[in-house]
Amino acid sequence: MFKIGVIGPESTGKSTLCGSLSKLLDATVVNEYARTYLEERGAEYSEHDVEQIARVQIEQLNAAYPTPYVFFDTELIITQVWFEYKYGKVPDFLLEAQRNNPIDFYFLCAPDLQFVPDPLRENPDKREELFIRYRELIEEQNKPYHIVAGVGKSRVESALKEIQNYIDKSLNFNYYVG
Repeated sequence: MFKIGVIGPESTGKSTLCGSLSKLLDATVVNEYARTYLEERGAEYSEHDVEQIARVQIEQLNAAYPTPYVFFDTELIITQVWFEYKYGKVPDFLLEAQRNNPIDFYFLCAPDLQFVPDPLRENPDKREELFIRYRELIEEQNKPYHIVAGVGKSRVESALKEIQNYIDKSLNFNYYVG
Protein backbone atom coordinates (compact mmCIF):
# COMPACT_ATOMS: atom_id res chain seq x y z
CA MET A 1 0.00 0.00 0.00
CA PHE A 2 1.35 3.40 -1.03
CA LYS A 3 0.28 6.17 1.38
CA ILE A 4 0.31 9.70 0.03
CA GLY A 5 -0.25 12.76 2.21
CA VAL A 6 -1.82 15.73 0.45
CA ILE A 7 -1.15 18.81 2.51
CA GLY A 8 -0.96 22.56 2.11
CA PRO A 9 -2.47 25.76 3.42
CA GLU A 10 -6.20 26.35 3.37
CA SER A 11 -7.88 26.64 -0.01
CA THR A 12 -5.02 25.18 -2.07
CA GLY A 13 -6.95 22.40 -3.81
CA LYS A 14 -6.09 19.45 -1.58
CA SER A 15 -9.54 17.83 -1.67
CA THR A 16 -9.91 18.41 -5.40
CA LEU A 17 -6.50 16.87 -6.07
CA CYS A 18 -7.29 13.84 -3.88
CA GLY A 19 -10.58 13.30 -5.69
CA SER A 20 -9.04 13.56 -9.16
CA LEU A 21 -6.12 11.26 -8.37
CA SER A 22 -8.29 8.70 -6.64
CA LYS A 23 -10.53 8.40 -9.69
CA LEU A 24 -7.60 8.02 -12.06
CA LEU A 25 -5.81 5.46 -9.88
CA ASP A 26 -8.87 3.72 -8.40
CA ALA A 27 -7.51 4.70 -5.00
CA THR A 28 -8.89 5.30 -1.53
CA VAL A 29 -9.23 8.84 -0.20
CA VAL A 30 -9.25 9.47 3.53
CA ASN A 31 -11.14 12.74 3.77
CA GLU A 32 -10.07 15.64 5.95
CA TYR A 33 -11.25 14.56 9.38
CA ALA A 34 -10.91 18.01 10.96
CA ARG A 35 -13.50 19.38 8.54
CA THR A 36 -15.92 16.53 9.29
CA TYR A 37 -15.41 16.96 13.02
CA LEU A 38 -15.98 20.72 12.96
CA GLU A 39 -18.94 20.54 10.58
CA GLU A 40 -20.64 18.17 13.03
CA ARG A 41 -19.83 20.21 16.16
CA GLY A 42 -19.55 23.79 14.95
CA ALA A 43 -16.68 26.08 14.04
CA GLU A 44 -15.77 26.83 17.67
CA TYR A 45 -13.26 24.35 19.06
CA SER A 46 -10.85 23.80 21.93
CA GLU A 47 -7.41 22.27 22.34
CA HIS A 48 -9.16 19.07 23.45
CA ASP A 49 -11.07 18.99 20.14
CA VAL A 50 -7.84 19.26 18.14
CA GLU A 51 -6.38 16.43 20.25
CA GLN A 52 -9.41 14.28 19.37
CA ILE A 53 -8.94 15.10 15.69
CA ALA A 54 -5.25 14.12 15.91
CA ARG A 55 -6.07 10.78 17.55
CA VAL A 56 -8.50 9.87 14.78
CA GLN A 57 -5.96 10.93 12.15
CA ILE A 58 -3.39 8.61 13.73
CA GLU A 59 -5.88 5.73 13.57
CA GLN A 60 -6.61 6.55 9.94
CA LEU A 61 -2.92 6.65 9.02
CA ASN A 62 -2.29 3.25 10.59
CA ALA A 63 -5.37 1.51 9.18
CA ALA A 64 -5.33 -0.95 6.29
CA TYR A 65 -7.11 0.02 3.07
CA PRO A 66 -8.36 -2.10 0.16
CA THR A 67 -6.52 -0.26 -2.62
CA PRO A 68 -2.83 -0.01 -3.53
CA TYR A 69 -2.92 3.80 -3.24
CA VAL A 70 -4.34 5.80 -0.35
CA PHE A 71 -4.55 9.59 -0.40
CA PHE A 72 -4.83 11.40 2.93
CA ASP A 73 -6.54 14.77 2.51
CA THR A 74 -4.51 16.46 5.25
CA GLU A 75 -2.79 14.55 8.03
CA LEU A 76 -0.54 14.99 11.05
CA ILE A 77 1.79 17.66 9.69
CA ILE A 78 -1.13 20.04 9.30
CA THR A 79 -2.38 19.12 12.77
CA GLN A 80 1.06 19.67 14.27
CA VAL A 81 1.24 23.15 12.75
CA TRP A 82 -2.33 23.82 13.91
CA PHE A 83 -1.19 23.09 17.49
CA GLU A 84 1.94 25.23 17.07
CA TYR A 85 0.06 28.27 15.75
CA LYS A 86 -3.05 28.03 17.88
CA TYR A 87 -1.66 26.79 21.21
CA GLY A 88 2.11 27.24 21.04
CA LYS A 89 2.76 23.58 21.83
CA VAL A 90 2.33 20.12 20.35
CA PRO A 91 1.18 17.11 22.42
CA ASP A 92 3.78 14.38 22.93
CA PHE A 93 1.51 11.70 21.45
CA LEU A 94 1.33 13.66 18.19
CA LEU A 95 5.11 14.13 18.02
CA GLU A 96 5.56 10.40 18.64
CA ALA A 97 3.12 9.59 15.85
CA GLN A 98 5.08 11.93 13.57
CA ARG A 99 8.29 10.01 14.33
CA ASN A 100 6.52 6.83 13.19
CA ASN A 101 4.83 8.52 10.25
CA PRO A 102 3.69 5.91 7.70
CA ILE A 103 3.31 8.37 4.79
CA ASP A 104 5.43 7.29 1.81
CA PHE A 105 5.18 10.46 -0.24
CA TYR A 106 3.74 13.97 0.08
CA PHE A 107 2.06 16.36 -2.26
CA LEU A 108 2.48 19.87 -0.88
CA CYS A 109 -0.08 22.16 -2.49
CA ALA A 110 1.21 25.65 -3.18
CA PRO A 111 -0.86 28.68 -2.17
CA ASP A 112 -1.15 29.79 -5.79
CA LEU A 113 -4.92 29.29 -6.09
CA GLN A 114 -7.31 32.07 -5.17
CA PHE A 115 -8.47 31.83 -1.55
CA VAL A 116 -12.09 30.73 -1.27
CA PRO A 117 -13.69 31.89 2.00
CA ASP A 118 -15.28 29.24 4.18
CA PRO A 119 -16.53 29.47 7.78
CA LEU A 120 -13.98 26.82 8.86
CA ARG A 121 -10.96 28.53 7.29
CA GLU A 122 -8.95 30.76 9.61
CA ASN A 123 -5.72 31.88 7.96
CA PRO A 124 -6.17 33.48 4.55
CA ASP A 125 -3.29 35.86 5.21
CA LYS A 126 -0.82 33.19 6.42
CA ARG A 127 -0.91 30.76 3.52
CA GLU A 128 2.68 31.38 2.38
CA GLU A 129 3.98 31.18 5.96
CA LEU A 130 2.10 27.90 6.56
CA PHE A 131 3.33 26.49 3.24
CA ILE A 132 6.93 27.10 4.32
CA ARG A 133 6.35 25.45 7.70
CA TYR A 134 4.75 22.37 6.10
CA ARG A 135 7.72 22.03 3.75
CA GLU A 136 10.13 22.31 6.70
CA LEU A 137 8.36 19.49 8.54
CA ILE A 138 8.31 17.21 5.48
CA GLU A 139 12.03 17.81 5.02
CA GLU A 140 12.75 17.23 8.75
CA GLN A 141 11.10 13.81 8.36
CA ASN A 142 13.25 13.20 5.27
CA LYS A 143 10.15 12.26 3.28
CA PRO A 144 9.95 12.60 -0.49
CA TYR A 145 7.56 15.25 -1.74
CA HIS A 146 6.47 17.23 -4.73
CA ILE A 147 5.09 20.77 -4.75
CA VAL A 148 1.82 20.88 -6.66
CA ALA A 149 1.18 24.20 -8.35
CA GLY A 150 -0.85 25.55 -11.21
CA VAL A 151 -4.46 24.96 -12.09
CA GLY A 152 -6.68 22.35 -13.64
CA LYS A 153 -5.56 19.36 -15.63
CA SER A 154 -1.85 20.25 -15.58
CA ARG A 155 -1.90 20.13 -11.78
CA VAL A 156 -3.26 16.57 -11.77
CA GLU A 157 -0.96 15.45 -14.59
CA SER A 158 2.06 16.79 -12.70
CA ALA A 159 1.02 14.85 -9.60
CA LEU A 160 0.49 11.63 -11.57
CA LYS A 161 3.91 12.00 -13.16
CA GLU A 162 5.54 12.42 -9.73
CA ILE A 163 3.84 9.31 -8.36
CA GLN A 164 5.18 7.31 -11.29
CA ASN A 165 8.67 8.82 -10.93
CA TYR A 166 8.76 7.96 -7.24
CA ILE A 167 7.60 4.39 -7.84
CA ASP A 168 10.11 3.92 -10.65
CA LYS A 169 12.96 5.19 -8.45
CA SER A 170 11.84 2.96 -5.58
CA LEU A 171 11.71 -0.12 -7.79
CA ASN A 172 15.14 0.60 -9.28
CA PHE A 173 16.62 1.22 -5.83
CA ASN A 174 15.13 -2.01 -4.47
CA TYR A 175 16.30 -3.93 -7.50
CA TYR A 176 19.91 -2.80 -7.20
CA VAL A 177 20.05 -3.02 -3.42
CA GLY A 178 18.15 -6.27 -2.92
